[in-house]
Amino acid sequence: MSEIKNKGEELLGSAKETAGDVTGNKSLENEGKADQATAKIKDAANDVKEKAEEVVGNVMDAVNDKLNKN
Repeated sequence: MSEIKNKGEELLGSAKETAGDVTGNKSLENEGKADQATAKIKDAANDVKEKAEEVVGNVMDAVNDKLNKN
């Protein structure tokens, strides 16, 4: 769900950037760029979180396997 939300924020930022560029509104253009950057950072953070959860799960499985063999 957060990936979809982040993509929406990124697209909205792109629209703001384009609108600002077309109208000569540098503030809106910069706000759009900032929105896009924020969405990309959130998406990357979510990817890191998912990978960390996967690694922890793998470690827990390995520990449990080792304990059950003894």
